[in-house]
Amino acid sequence: MKLSEELIERGFIHQNTGESLSEVIDITKRTVYHGIDPSADSAHAGNMVIWMLLRHLTNAGHKVIFLVGGGTGMIGDPKPDAERTLNDTETIETNVKKIRQQAQKLIGGDSHIEFVNNADWLTELNLITFLRDIGKHFTVNELIKKDAIATRLENETGLSYTEFAYPLLQGFDYLTLFKEKDCTLQVGGSDQWGNIVSGVDLIRRKEQGTAHAITVPLVVDRATGKKFGKSEGNAVWLDPEKTSPYQFYQFWLNSNDESVGSFLRLFTFVSLQEIKELEIKHQENPGERMAQRRLAHEVTAFVHGEEVTTKVERASAALFGEVDLAELLEDEKQILIENAPTIEVSGDEQLIDILVKAQLATSKREARTFIESGAIQINSDKISDTETVINKNNYSNPTLLKRGKKNVVVVLFK
Repeated sequence: MKLSEELIERGFIHQNTGESLSEVIDITKRTVYHGIDPSADSAHAGNMVIWMLLRHLTNAGHKVIFLVGGGTGMIGDPKPDAERTLNDTETIETNVKKIRQQAQKLIGGDSHIEFVNNADWLTELNLITFLRDIGKHFTVNELIKKDAIATRLENETGLSYTEFAYPLLQGFDYLTLFKEKDCTLQVGGSDQWGNIVSGVDLIRRKEQGTAHAITVPLVVDRATGKKFGKSEGNAVWLDPEKTSPYQFYQFWLNSNDESVGSFLRLFTFVSLQEIKELEIKHQENPGERMAQRRLAHEVTAFVHGEEVTTKVERASAALFGEVDLAELLEDEKQILIENAPTIEVSGDEQLIDILVKAQLATSKREARTFIESGAIQINSDKISDTETVINKNNYSNPTLLKRGKKNVVVVLFK
């Protein structure tokens, strides 16, 4: 299977220049560039789909330039709904460093990827020279047709010239890398198509050169319709300090049936044939969630490593009764304590009271009903006595208190 065929089947391709994708990436080994503005100190799951594409490209022998926008990040591309808050230089420099470290780990070492910062050339620009040499190749008519700009012009927030000029800067980035690094392909998200094509056109007009563009589709949860990303308020960060490995694993484990197949294709290197087999097994027995388990393992191991993933999997399995809590190592128990709902118990406390405090029951009457119906477990033992008392002498620390299969609270004894 050609690289172009595999990328199409995996769902990476939304748009591309050229007569065919094969013409762009199968015939010639190219220098490819992708840029990201450091608007946060970590990339998130929404960025990962492009990074996975870059890994496929490097594995096929293409060279990757990863541009961290220390210059464009001082402005930011136009958001559809509001003007961006400008970060100070110190924040931008910190964000650049952290994102570069993440990209280096996930896309490849220095032998596979070259890092550049557009602050190196954008901050040295002379305004009059830039307007004469670059600005004259852009028309206002073209710029106002770009989706983000058009949307902003239609609403009441308006658009500052600062953000209006962003496509010129991104186009200049592409021109610079074309001239200095022989870069002839830029990849990005589908929302960046207009900005990327600006660079393609600029190279053609100024250098009579041929450059190409590929965009990936925005990743959307097919059940909710929400895209991955911090603008949606549902960002899943790659930084373990912002999204713990346990939370990261749970995010992928909780993928819905409609999305898990596409996520396996985009976010893992599991072969297409094996993914098809997983999908068949999942359809036969969806309750086992084999596809989700494989997805969660692969992505978490890719981002956080196998050792961390194994510990997270064991902690998760203990929480849902698949592994005895007593079998966990101390650091695996700590993962549970830090990530699962917890409640502290001091001295002797009635189980009924604890169920209410832990929000596993809305009232004492409901708590009694749950106990009498056999819905309550402490660790692996079902509790039927409504007078049960919990204290640290009777149970291990921590202890799991469960209502049904999915409602679990970690009990910590003082």
